Amino acid sequence: MLNTYSMQTFIGCDASFEEADVILFGAPFDGTTSFRPGTRFAPTAIRPDSYGLETYSPYLDLDLEDYAIGDIGDVDLPFGNTIKALDMLEETAQTILEANKKPLMIGGEHLVSLPVIKALVKKYPDLCILHFDAHTDLREDYLGEVLSHASVIRRAWDLVGDGRIYQFGIRSGLKAEFEWAASHTSLQKFNTNGLHEVIQALKGKPVYLTIDLDVLDPSIFPGTGTPEPGGITMKELLDALILLKELPLVGADIVELSPHYDASGTSTAVACKVIREVGLLLAHQ
Repeated sequence: MLNTYSMQTFIGCDASFEEADVILFGAPFDGTTSFRPGTRFAPTAIRPDSYGLETYSPYLDLDLEDYAIGDIGDVDLPFGNTIKALDMLEETAQTILEANKKPLMIGGEHLVSLPVIKALVKKYPDLCILHFDAHTDLREDYLGEVLSHASVIRRAWDLVGDGRIYQFGIRSGLKAEFEWAASHTSLQKFNTNGLHEVIQALKGKPVYLTIDLDVLDPSIFPGTGTPEPGGITMKELLDALILLKELPLVGADIVELSPHYDASGTSTAVACKVIREVGLLLAHQ
């Protein structure tokens, strides 16, 4: 299922599967992308660029070298078969969880979050979800397709129900999605206000973190398939991640980098830094 060729791991993530507490893997899938494709190329762009980072995070005062994180490569997903791709990702997450390790996934488009959430709900029936994104992702379907990156959080709601999904930075979606969210999720438009209060409410509960990098303003992160002006800054995202140090995260993903839309490489560098911080959040608990 995983690529077996010689692979460069994400910086500081070279522990073996057996010794690692956190397992990083790539999900190179963009089969339901609705605007500009290319997120399938993110994992292979991220790993070599991660060596532009230090392993130490001055934001969290934590160092990757002090933890056992393993990078097992990309899941070797089939083209043109969404159901099979999702099943393979769920199986990968299930293997990680059965070994009592935490999954950290690099997308890929946002639909890849769903199979990991499905695997986690089996282990943690009371799972809660923190969702950072520009888009609601709450459509019942997109052009008739219920499995879409535009409906991934709605499908997650199918699994966890009301009062368990907390959305931040949202600034785009159908009017009907915002109206539906008012009764079913906790949705903070435009920014991360209220995150501290949510964290206090979630302490002691298993929490999954999903970050769609287009939550960031396109002036900071242009390398994405659906750029949405009016986003948060990198400092705002980092400040939010610092607050999450208090939470018992059981898994996470970072999705929606399309590296070739930003020839400067800045977007890939941003993705690398976010992955470092999230990996440390998972590992230190």
